[in-house]
Order: sequence, then C-alpha cells, then structure tokens
Amino acid sequence: MNVLNNLEPKNVWKYFEQITQVPRPSKKEEKIIAFLLNFAKENNLEAKRDHIGNILIRKPAAKGWENRKSVVLQSHMDMVCESNKDVEIDFEKDPIIPYIDGEWVKAKGTTLGADDGIGVAAQMAILTDNTIEHGPLECLFTVDEETGLTGAFELKEVFFDSKILLNLDSEDEGEIFIGCAGGIDATATFKFKKEKISNDHIAFKFIVNGLKGGHSGDEIHKGYGNSNKIANRFLFDLTNKYDVRLSSFDGGNKHNAIPREAEFIFTTDPKYKDNLISDFEKFKKNIQKEIIITEPKVNLELNEVSIPDFVIDKETQKNLTYGLYACPHGVFAMSPAINGLVETSTNLAAVKFNDNDTVKVVTSQRSSLESGKTDINNMVKAVFDLAGATVESGDGYPGWAPDPDSEILKIAEKSYEKLFGKKPVVRAIHAGLECGLFLEKYPDLDMISFGPTLRGVHSPDEKIEIKTVKMWWDHLLDILKNIPVEK
Repeated sequence: MNVLNNLEPKNVWKYFEQITQVPRPSKKEEKIIAFLLNFAKENNLEAKRDHIGNILIRKPAAKGWENRKSVVLQSHMDMVCESNKDVEIDFEKDPIIPYIDGEWVKAKGTTLGADDGIGVAAQMAILTDNTIEHGPLECLFTVDEETGLTGAFELKEVFFDSKILLNLDSEDEGEIFIGCAGGIDATATFKFKKEKISNDHIAFKFIVNGLKGGHSGDEIHKGYGNSNKIANRFLFDLTNKYDVRLSSFDGGNKHNAIPREAEFIFTTDPKYKDNLISDFEKFKKNIQKEIIITEPKVNLELNEVSIPDFVIDKETQKNLTYGLYACPHGVFAMSPAINGLVETSTNLAAVKFNDNDTVKVVTSQRSSLESGKTDINNMVKAVFDLAGATVESGDGYPGWAPDPDSEILKIAEKSYEKLFGKKPVVRAIHAGLECGLFLEKYPDLDMISFGPTLRGVHSPDEKIEIKTVKMWWDHLLDILKNIPVEK
C-alpha cells in the first residue's frame, strides 16, 4: 500500500504496514505465523515454532557486542477484530486499511491492530538492521494474547534463553510498566423456552450505539458507557411497567472490550405504544445528560419492527434482566499503594442469544491482587447464580508483581532521561500482560513493558500517535546499547 512509507522510523512503519495486510484474528494466526517464518527464512535468521504457534527468531550479537547479556524482545501477533456496523470486512481474509489522520495513524472503520502489530514491526526492523548495536537477541512472537493468553500459557520453560525480557505491548509513551493485573472470566448461561407471540402484539427494536468502548483494563476507569447496561436499564424499566416480551438481546463482542453497541427486540400490546415512546424519550434524555461528558456521541433509538418468530419465557426474561441489572461493571477498588492505579474491576462484556435456546453473558474481572480477583469474580458469579443461570469461570491468569529494584528498569530510566531530558513515569497497568505468565515459567526474568502511545485500543477508534513511535524506537535501541556485560 505504501501509505505509511514517509513516516519515521521508516523500517518500523514499513513492516507495520505489511502486517496490516496479513489477517491475524486471535486463535486464527496461521497467516501471520507463515508470514513471520518466511520473513526469517528470507533474512537467513534462525527461527523455530512451538506446538501452539509461538515463534522465536534469533539474531547474533553485533560485532564487538558478543559479551553482552542476551535479551528477548516480545510481542503478540494476534489482534482484536472489531468494526463499525456499516463496515463489511472478513477479518480472516481481508486486510486492514490504514491511513494518516494528522498526528495519528488509524484504520478505516476497524481496529488498526497496532496492539500489538507495532511491537511485531519493531522486532522485524531490529532483526533486519545490521547497523544497530546490540548483544545476542531473541524475538518472541506469541499467539492468542487477546482472547486467552494461550501462547503465554503454553510456552515451555526452555523455549528461549534470555534472562532479560522487553515486552513491547504497552500504550503510553514515556511510561515504563513494571507490573500488571491478573484476570479471570465469568460466563453465565441462561436456558430459555420459546413461546408464541400474541396475535395482537406489535414489536420494537431498541438500539444504543455511538459509545467509545475501548480496553476493559486500560480504560475501565474513564467512565465510558456500557451498552449492555444502558440497554438492559431500559428493558428493566419496561419489564416492570408494561406487559413486554423479550425476543432477542445482542450486545458487545469481546471479553476484554467495553461494549459499544447493544440492541434488543421486544413485543407488547399496542395500547402501550404511546406511553412506551414517551418513556423512551425521557430515558434517552436522562442517559445523554448522565454521560454527556464521557460519551458525547451516544445514540439511542426505538423503532417499530416486524414481529419476530418467538419470545422467551417470562421467568427467564425476568432472571436475565434482573441479573444484568445487578451485575457490577467498572472500577471496584483503587490501589492504595500506587496512586491512580485501578486495583480491581469487572466488565460486563457481551450478551448473546444462541441458536440452542440459550443466552450467554460474558464478563471479565481484573485485579492486581489474586485475592481481589477471586473476590470480584465470586461476586459476579453469585449474581448470576441467584438469577438462575449456569455460571463457569476459567483458570484465569496471574498478575505481575512490581520490582522497583529491577536492573533493566534502572537502565531504561537512565536511558530515557538521557534521550529526552525528563524522567519516565514508572507504573503498573490494570490491563493484563503476558509478563505474569512468563514469570511463572522463567522466575529469574528481569522485565519491563513499554511502547508508543495508542488510544481507542480494541475499538474501531484505535489509533497510534506517529511521533511517539520514533521516541519509543530510539529508547528501545538505546536500552539495547546499554545492556550490561554477561558476568
């Protein structure tokens, strides 16, 4: 495409644009795996693939740098695939279409995949540039970070050799991360019975969209609207005021994304029509007033539609509606140890009607404390258990405890201050990183995570700030240049 070929650093942007042309949904990374293995072959680099699809590419030290400690650079190759409803795209076949918008690079109507395509691109640029001063390098590319951390879970203890790891999967230039939250999901399943619709009923579709969405860890504290909570709030009011029957509910998609859109279809007696419309207008004004600061583009609609094929039984409708209303969403606790850090949160991520006469509700919980993670997960499970659903949780993943005395942290801090004349911010992140799982397999690892500035991650609003890519790149190269000698 060559849309980004005039941006600096040229090689990073060149490889990033190439990556946008390779489909790479989570759990379907075959094409990007083949792309990376072919890249290694074309550049005469040692490469291997493990049983799950993780790739390791090695590059020998630059001449005169052979005695430095070995470093592994790490990023994940998959991306969150989200698009606006008016965009037709098959993420398993079609490329992403990047474009430059002022100081940012965005994608046309979809997620950009800079999370973590920019990390992959930086690794490729380092692997092919023989002018860079560095010791022995390993580049680790993991699969399925976004929907299960599968690559990190399945990584074997002998896959790489380095004791220093630089994770290239953070989203704020000038910030160095030394800790992250652990996470776990809770999924509730309601079984419903299909019932016939009264002959004299009419049907409506409620729609909420225009919300920002975003990353359920990194942006959970920003007060963005949750489309599932907003839609269910109106449904709850209707259920308790009129004889309405629910036919479908569709909201959100990914467990790690704050839901941006939701809709439901219901039927009711025509005698309630005028009151329903009046109530909707009041509800719409209330919602817009409540979240005007954080969600200025929120849109709510109520449209009369064709009669659906069925409605669900009243008991399940009540249980689902009450369960969704009671389910917590957002920040549960702030960290008392690190100012401004969310300690524990939960995301009401998705509500889906399935063909097997079930409704699945997907939630995700995060905490920097294992006990906090368990507590909020149990709270969500208790809500849906009381509502009559079958509730399951996975094993989850561990957090990464901060080490303020880290050797690589001190190197990175000194490097940043030398390059930019100011101290970097050192902090933990509420999002989940693979670092916690790496530490379980490699307990002697010394790690940091850093990256350029990304915004709107996990949503079609995703964008990457152009100038910060160059700053991050310069910082990365200077860190590699200052890796100490192996003792």
